[in-house]
Amino acid sequence: MADNGTRVTEFILMGFQLQAELQLGLFFTFLAFYLITMGGNLGMIMLIQSDSRLHTPMYFFLSHLSFLDICYSSVIVPQLLETLGTHKMVITYERCATQFFFFTLYASTECFLLAVMAYDRYVAVCCPLLYAMVMTPQTRISLVAAAYSGAMVNTVVRTGCTFSISFCKSNQVDFFFCDLPPLLKLACSETKSREQVIFLLAFLVITTSVSVILVSYLFIIWAILKIRTAGAKAKTFSTCASHMIAVALFFGTLMFMYLKGNMGKSLWEDKIVSVFYTVVIPMLNPMIYSLRNKEVKEALKKAFKRMKVSQGE
Repeated sequence: MADNGTRVTEFILMGFQLQAELQLGLFFTFLAFYLITMGGNLGMIMLIQSDSRLHTPMYFFLSHLSFLDICYSSVIVPQLLETLGTHKMVITYERCATQFFFFTLYASTECFLLAVMAYDRYVAVCCPLLYAMVMTPQTRISLVAAAYSGAMVNTVVRTGCTFSISFCKSNQVDFFFCDLPPLLKLACSETKSREQVIFLLAFLVITTSVSVILVSYLFIIWAILKIRTAGAKAKTFSTCASHMIAVALFFGTLMFMYLKGNMGKSLWEDKIVSVFYTVVIPMLNPMIYSLRNKEVKEALKKAFKRMKVSQGE
């Protein structure tokens, strides 16, 4: 404990504070989700690399999305499984700060990458004749690099603001990982100015990304409405549907967590929402993009056929 005013050197992650039987059930549930997440996203990356038909800008960005889902899920879930499985709730100050840094980095990058993917769909639908000229390999790499660079700026400032706060009220974090809202509750120094900077950065990251996505899809919808045949409309819309679902799930939970503020929210609500975007969404993304995508399904069938032939030999 740090109630006596001494500097915190470690935190205690309180987790879900459930009965032992329920904790064990959650352990196996989250373990299954994590294994599906790793298998699905690694499988998506390998599929895109191995099938020449998927060597397009859209799938280049999708492979990076899968990489980010693996990374930010891996920052959180192993720690959660350790807490649930061994009841080891102590995390050092340095490890907490590291977890906070990398989670912010990967989540922020995903915000920007989803905006980049929306722009890619805009160029593909609204400027199809210029698509190959605009989305060159150099442009793709530059866009991904810009997403990581913008996320890094947000991460460094956000982490610096958070861990320059003095934590001395307690070292018990009423959460299952080191996230901003529960950490701020432990502060014994003035946090208003830092909270304003952190909120402003979160607002800029989310609103910038959402604005690019909304503007891109307004142009896409306008282009789709001008298509005369129903079949062509459906085909064009289907190329964007998976991305729209992923955007709605990811940004919906982020805005609930980080833009709503503390009014009218409980930490239990925060925990449920956080489980959704740290555990569930990374697991769902490969399914969303594969089940609704004809090219991915055909590539999967081709991969399974190759596996059967190699086993037969």
